[in-house]
Amino acid sequence: MITALPVVGALALPAAAQSTDPAWLDEITRAIAAEKQCEVAYFIAAREYELGGRQVFEARVQCVDGRQFDASRTGPDTDFTFEACAVRVC
Repeated sequence: MITALPVVGALALPAAAQSTDPAWLDEITRAIAAEKQCEVAYFIAAREYELGGRQVFEARVQCVDGRQFDASRTGPDTDFTFEACAVRVC
């Protein structure tokens, strides 16, 4: 089952003011600050779904300094991985 999380409200709110978002977005905020020195401005997209019996968490993060990262993890007990978003040419 694929479930998309509504993030429309999160687009207008700074990361620190997110009281209605899932707790795993707060975990991303803490982890990306420590690992990438990114202060989260907002989440562009976020979703949580099941794949092969495992829970998957994904989000795109906009940092205050303009950088963007894709964050993901498989399972609630693993660490998030962060990949910098870059311009892609096909």
